[in-house]
Amino acid sequence: MYKIVVADPKTKRTYQKEVAEKESGLTGRKIGEKIKGDFLGLPGFEIQITGGSDKQGFPMRQDMPGFGRRKVLLTRGTGFHALRSGERRRKLVRGNTISDEIAQVNMKVLVYGKDSLAKLFGKEEKHEEKKAEEHKKEEAKAEHAEKKHEEAKHEEKKEEHKEAKHEEHKPEHAEAKHEKKE
Repeated sequence: MYKIVVADPKTKRTYQKEVAEKESGLTGRKIGEKIKGDFLGLPGFEIQITGGSDKQGFPMRQDMPGFGRRKVLLTRGTGFHALRSGERRRKLVRGNTISDEIAQVNMKVLVYGKDSLAKLFGKEEKHEEKKAEEHKKEEAKAEHAEKKHEEAKHEEKKEEHKEAKHEEHKPEHAEAKHEKKE
């Protein structure tokens, strides 16, 4: 069983699918080869193999021929991240040919078919549902904000009404006090 990871350069998204080794026809192919996407259910698509890793997690390297694992002295590239400038290390990596020991194969789309990858992998419906949910949430937030705004206006009117009543009573008291002074 191969775990196929297909990258879409246009949308910057990846899609995964598991395919049986015999059905895929990938055994014996090398990194950099271009193949048709029909075996993945991608009619009209042309895909390029970009890499992969074996069942133990060791990466495939394009510059290493064969399908076996070897310890090689690396200075840069796949399977090595230098901590210092000029650093070299002996690392275990796999060759550039796909064998039955490979667990994951990475690919990228070169030529697109009629349908989008999201639709073919069944991801588009979920994306549309998420958009609908987000739209409902935004509407609910707007409704809630409008309700709060109405409540605030109502409170302001109450305050104005109280102040108006309070103002009405003040002049009477003020007049009464003014009359007492005279």
